[in-house]
Formats: sequence, structure tokens, C-alpha cells
Amino acid sequence: MNVTSSEFDAHEQEAIENFREYLMIPSVHPNVNYDECVEFLQERAEDIGLPCEIYAAVQGKPIVIITWLGTRPELPAVMLNSHMDVVAVYEDKWTHKPFDADMDDAGNIYARGSQDMKNVGIQYLEAIKRLKGLNVKLKRTIYVTFVPDEEIGGEEGMGKFVESDFFKKLNIGVAFDESMASPNDDFITFFGERSTWVFHIHCVGVVGHASNLVDNTAAQKLQFVINKLLNYREAERDKLKINKNLIISDVTSINLTQVKGGIQANVIPPEFIATFDCRVPVTVDHNEWANTIEQWCKEVGEGVWVEYELKQPSVPVTSLDDSNPYWSSFKAAVEEFDIKLRTMICPGSTDAKYIRRVGLPAFGFSPMNNTPLLLHGHNEYLNVNVFLKGIKIYCKILEKIGNTE
Repeated sequence: MNVTSSEFDAHEQEAIENFREYLMIPSVHPNVNYDECVEFLQERAEDIGLPCEIYAAVQGKPIVIITWLGTRPELPAVMLNSHMDVVAVYEDKWTHKPFDADMDDAGNIYARGSQDMKNVGIQYLEAIKRLKGLNVKLKRTIYVTFVPDEEIGGEEGMGKFVESDFFKKLNIGVAFDESMASPNDDFITFFGERSTWVFHIHCVGVVGHASNLVDNTAAQKLQFVINKLLNYREAERDKLKINKNLIISDVTSINLTQVKGGIQANVIPPEFIATFDCRVPVTVDHNEWANTIEQWCKEVGEGVWVEYELKQPSVPVTSLDDSNPYWSSFKAAVEEFDIKLRTMICPGSTDAKYIRRVGLPAFGFSPMNNTPLLLHGHNEYLNVNVFLKGIKIYCKILEKIGNTE
């Protein structure tokens, strides 16, 4: 079935055009310039009739905060968060230019960021605009935040923001952030995240001429450590094969991503360094896992040690029971659409980890079902009807969450 502009009313057409305009801003890594995004969002805030502030803990890393004041501003506020940045593209692999936001006859809008996550940022704003147009009043203040650098870890965006006095004065009670597309009827909701560890295993050994078979080389030590870690990796993969109820976020993922060392083919190098990316589930004791890695290094002998580039702490998950009134409100809102939520631990990483780290509940929710998962992939797209339905869903979520007692 072809999709034409005549199928949409004026409000929907405007929302689509705002979405496409936002997608056309190439806020792409590396070295993102956020000026166009900030200007665009300031215009959207002015159009809705809401105040807009810019905060930056780091120069060149702006955070946009749009405020819809509640009738009881003393109550803890609701934060609707999204990130402005998008990952790099291989343009020659795309059938549509990644920053043209083309919409085909089926209503699929192709652009980097269409799923991750400029769609959600616009859905927040369009939902608020519709509610305001209906003269709806919410008890709780709503802050719509647009942050930088999520795609490179968010340390200088949300990471610094949650530690700032500016953030603390907002008196946030609950936050929403992103999830991911679901290929079936379910809507995926994140309530926690695995912790990301990046570590380097240093292996120092005997040097010499490469024509010899000297003992105790860096490569021999490297082989031992790599075998230990990759064997553990295989055991985790086996868990997924044996138990079909498990998903990737239930296990520890380990990947060897870099090996450095050596200067010349005929010289046995004094050191090799192996870099591993590891995602630790919420069910794993961090101290025990760190001790295991240390033990494997000790088993090799002298000259082997681990250096951590990133070692995120274990962060409590958001409660999904009646003890959390925000969860009750969120669930009640989506039930009005006969939506089935699939709750899970995020298999990757989002800015919600920083929010939970300071003790606040956070839900990852991107209303995209019956949609192929294309975040970070070629030809990323979102269907226009899925996008528009997401606005309606967020209207109801805001009414429920914004009036939570």
C-alpha cells in the first residue's frame, strides 16, 4: 500500500516534517557539531510555547532542556531524554542518502537516527504539543532533554549532567530513555543494563631473533590468556544455545577487539597487549569476575597483568512491581493501547545507566514494534505510521506519568 501525504491530518504532517528536518541534520561522529541541533530544538520549543535552556559541563557538548511546568512543580519531575548524536555511516552501502530523510511509497523514512534515536526526541515534543493544544494540565513538571555524545559513551554528556547542581535542582523523579525496535508485536522496555568493561591484558616476555624457539615469550603468555577468555566466551554462548529463554543481556559477552605488539617480522617482541570488550550482566558479582581475570593472569606467571580502560560499576535495576508507582502508571498507559511490553536488560548501553547510577528509576522505551532492528546498520529506517503511533502512545504515557501521585 502506498503512503501519500493526503492520508495525514495537518498535525501529523507537521510532525513528519519536523522529524525529517531533524534527521537531515548530520550530527554524526566523529567530531560532532551540535549547533544545528540546538537551533532546531530551540525553534521547536518556541513553536510549542515552552522555555528552553542550554547547559554544558564541557565546551562544545550542549544539553538542551525544554520545560513544561506542572501544576504542582514541587513534585518530583519527569525527564524525557534522547541523544542528538548518531553513529557514522558507510554511505555507499545505503540505497538512500543517510541524511536526506527520504520517504518511500511504503512510508519508510530512511535516515541515520530514524531509529536511534531522533524519532523518540520528536515524539516527546509532538506529544507535548498535542496535549497542550487540548489544554491538558499535568501535575508534574516535564523536562525534555537532548544530550550529546551518547554514541561514544556519554561521559561528557549525561555522565557529567547527572552530577551537576543544574541537574539536582531539576528534582527528577523518573526518566525515560531509549530502547530498540522489535520485529514482532512486542514493545521492548529496558529496566537495567549490563556494565561495560574494556581491559587490556599486558604480556611481557623474552625477546630474541625470530629464527629461534626461545621460551617464555610474550606470545606464549598471550595465547594462554586469550584461550582462557575465549573459552569462557564459548561457555557463555553455550548457555544461550541450551536455554532458549535466555538472551544476550543475560550472559557475559567477551570479544577480543585489538592485539598490539611487535615492530619487525624477525624480532620476537618484548610485549603483546590484547584488548577485550566485556559486558557484565546484572546477575554477575563484579568482584568475583575481576578476581577471575586476575587469577588467569597469575596462572601464566610473571609479566602478565590487566589494565582497565573502562570498568563501569554494577548499577541497580529499576523496579518493575507495584512498589514503583511510575511503573504502575507507565504500564496502565500502554495497556490502553493493548500493548504487550517485553521487559529486558539492555544488551548494549544507553544514557539511562547514568540516571540509574544516581539512584533514579529509568525506563528505556522506543515505541517501535513490527520494525526490523536497524540501529547502527545500513539503510536505517522507520515507517511513518509507527512513528505517528508512537506520538499517541507518548501522549497517554505523559498523562499517566505526569499525574502520578
